[in-house]
Amino acid sequence: MAVLVIATHDNASLKEATSKVVSAAAKIGGDVDVLVAGENAGAAAAAAAKIAGVRKVLHADGGTLGKQLAEPMEALIAPLAAGYDAILFAADTSGKNIAPRVAAKLDVMQVSGVIDVLGPKTFVRTIYAGNAVLTVESSDPKIVATVQPTAFKAAGEGGSAAVESIAAPGAGKATFVGEEIAKSDRPELAGAKRVVSGGRALGSAEEFQKVIEPLADLLGAAVGASRAAVDAGYAPNDYQVGQTGKVVAPELYVAVGISGAIQHLAGMKDSKVIVAINKDEDAPIFQVADYGLVADYKAAVPELEGELKKVLG
Repeated sequence: MAVLVIATHDNASLKEATSKVVSAAAKIGGDVDVLVAGENAGAAAAAAAKIAGVRKVLHADGGTLGKQLAEPMEALIAPLAAGYDAILFAADTSGKNIAPRVAAKLDVMQVSGVIDVLGPKTFVRTIYAGNAVLTVESSDPKIVATVQPTAFKAAGEGGSAAVESIAAPGAGKATFVGEEIAKSDRPELAGAKRVVSGGRALGSAEEFQKVIEPLADLLGAAVGASRAAVDAGYAPNDYQVGQTGKVVAPELYVAVGISGAIQHLAGMKDSKVIVAINKDEDAPIFQVADYGLVADYKAAVPELEGELKKVLG
């Protein structure tokens, strides 16, 4: 068995999701290689080589890979598939974009959102917004799968894998036009250790900012939001946590004014400690919360901030 993990990175640095997907690959068994494809991504390739359990790092560097578009990535990965039994991607925006194209090229069925590995071709994934767990066994000759990073512990460091340079593909029909990236001094939402999220109950964008952001600042947390809050315009799209947003599993998740629809719970129920503040005692969020406070957030959040200031100085 040999498994190829497609690295998640921003060209400058490797994302923690990569080492978590390596942990999933290790459960499949056999040799684990990592592909770092990007532009001027030498530092990311060097970081991948230090992940424990990695046999070899394949480093493809070129202008066509700078934004990791699906077309050039598929042109790079599909020929490499001949040497591997499985190809794993993180179930993030990039992985969900590239993996289906690779699976189609190889004429295999993609396995999506893997949360556990039971064997070389047997996987566990969730369905119905996380309300049911499905065990699937693939009969395809090769596995193409996306892995939910929050379901696996990161592989340790201490590896010393060789880095092998491979050729980048030429230009295809798709070209990168532009992007608008939200900049923030807060931790990245998907990998944050602490998250403070607000829901539609906050009533307005101004109230969301006034209530959620100071609490997040005190905790050194990322800011999240329910889909209802995003759809109402209280928060930008990149704050959305849930089935159609980002999946997070921080050490602490604070939900303010979020009822807890199943789509939202699918994106945060694996958090280590969940704190919910909602004045509706029947809100579904309390079913998954470790600590639930039935109260109006307008009184509860300022009181919480006051106590935090005493503790944190």
